[in-house]
Amino acid sequence: MTDYFQMTMTDSEISTISNLGLAHLGDGVYELLIRAWLCKQGKATAKGLHKAAVGYVSAPAQAEAAGRLLPHLTEGEQAVYRRGRNARVNTTPQSASLEEYHAATGLEALFGCLYLKGETRRINELFGIIMGEQ
Repeated sequence: MTDYFQMTMTDSEISTISNLGLAHLGDGVYELLIRAWLCKQGKATAKGLHKAAVGYVSAPAQAEAAGRLLPHLTEGEQAVYRRGRNARVNTTPQSASLEEYHAATGLEALFGCLYLKGETRRINELFGIIMGEQ
């Protein structure tokens, strides 16, 4: 049986996933991290959690987070970020500029790739930087 929660794929296998596929997965990983962090902070009402989470997972907020992370990324991580950032998109949300949306997509692709590699320690380290905890 495949362990989907702690899936580990090789770089070769990950390279077969589309840029937007990586970002789609990374969006879920990032939102789960935000939700867990908010619960830990004590924002445990359903309405409060949702409203707070939306503020962190919006494209402008993710673009800002990407800006904080870029100086801390390895060359390989920067390549994954660029791969996601350069993904061809057909639409963008009204609340974000095209530049913000691309940066957010790069961030999501990075978290998706790290998740697929099983690099949870690195995910936690980068998330800590985003949240100002490191």
